[in-house]
Amino acid sequence: MILSPQFTINSLEENSLQLQLQRKIDGKTKPLGSLGRLESIAYQIGLILQTDQPILKEPQLLIFAGDHGLTAQGISAYPAEVTWQMILNFLEGGAAISVFAKQHQLTLKIVDCGVNYDFPPHPHLLHFKLGKGTQNSSIEPAMSLDTCHQAIENGKQILKSVPGNSLLLGEMGIGNTSAASMLFSRLTGRPIEECVGAGTGLSAVQILHKISVLKKVLEKHPPSLDPLQTLASLGGFEIATMVGAILQAAEENRVILVDGFITTSAVLVAHQLYPSVLQRCLFAHCSQEKPHQALLQFLKVTPLLNLEMRLGEGSGAAIAWPILESACRFLCEMASFESAGVSR
Repeated sequence: MILSPQFTINSLEENSLQLQLQRKIDGKTKPLGSLGRLESIAYQIGLILQTDQPILKEPQLLIFAGDHGLTAQGISAYPAEVTWQMILNFLEGGAAISVFAKQHQLTLKIVDCGVNYDFPPHPHLLHFKLGKGTQNSSIEPAMSLDTCHQAIENGKQILKSVPGNSLLLGEMGIGNTSAASMLFSRLTGRPIEECVGAGTGLSAVQILHKISVLKKVLEKHPPSLDPLQTLASLGGFEIATMVGAILQAAEENRVILVDGFITTSAVLVAHQLYPSVLQRCLFAHCSQEKPHQALLQFLKVTPLLNLEMRLGEGSGAAIAWPILESACRFLCEMASFESAGVSR
């Protein structure tokens, strides 16, 4: 069993904090509500960090990486070896997320959850390999339930080992949009046709093939009331490890900044286990990956940005990060009507 204490933002103390935060936001030298969503972001961050002086400290951008046996079915436009090649690119500082992390002074670490490659030691690479890629889920479960539990535990341990009060989610794994699509379909009851996008850039014909493959995978693995059994059947290692990290971050009252479709699918699984996880999450952007908007709507959340991005890697989270910083700064540093001597 992987049970975690229930966490929720609605205790008596937090009700008092809600009033305190709203009074403080409304008391700044501005017309009521004039900072728009920045005000609600500051309010949410204050509740998560349980203070009316929220400061985001030592943000951790973790890229969870893994390979998928289902790529043998031709569901991606790129070969599976691109996973490990891109991880080396991350570590060498050449990827988009490497550039954005450096720009915003985010601590970037890559977690090898199950990549089909033996990486040499690197200070920014965390080794939590569960295997060299999941099994081919068109033939057998992507992983055993025990392995899925281990992935959750790994994610929790990773979060316990890193400092700070905020987590930015990223991922890398050729084939992981297929796993995310199947999780979306199975956990929400939507037809798989509504849960599939172009992924790495599939043509219309290739998308139809992808849908056909994923439909057969779902038929092979019967529905389960246990979200973790569903996750074990459909994959992947990086998504499962991410779920554990999300649960631990929520339990520690860290701010969780979610990137795109795959990271949101991990939040979906965590949400099925503990719905109050969503209280700790902000969603960076709406990906151009077709089903992401539908998944955000299912979770009843509104993303911060829509820049027509679909890169993954945590790139959307990194781009949205300064918005969270601005929300905290106005709440902590902006003058009130009283302190500035300005008439209301």
